[in-house]
Amino acid sequence: MPREVNGGDGISWSCVEAYAGLSDGDGGGAAERAAAGDTLTVVCTPSGGAKTVRLELARDWETSLGDEELLRKIESHRET
Repeated sequence: MPREVNGGDGISWSCVEAYAGLSDGDGGGAAERAAAGDTLTVVCTPSGGAKTVRLELARDWETSLGDEELLRKIESHRET
């Protein structure tokens, strides 16, 4: 289920875990590697003209990361 956060600039972000490229059909065990790691790739899609942002976050990001901290991470990756 997507997590919605609203930035001070009027942009609403919808963030979800990224699963693309994690199929076991690649023969490389990408799904197992992702399940074994401490982080997940999270994709945050904006409501307006901004570009999508990909973040590496802790597995429990949905409960451990507050909205303000998530927005700071999104903003810091928008600048790179």
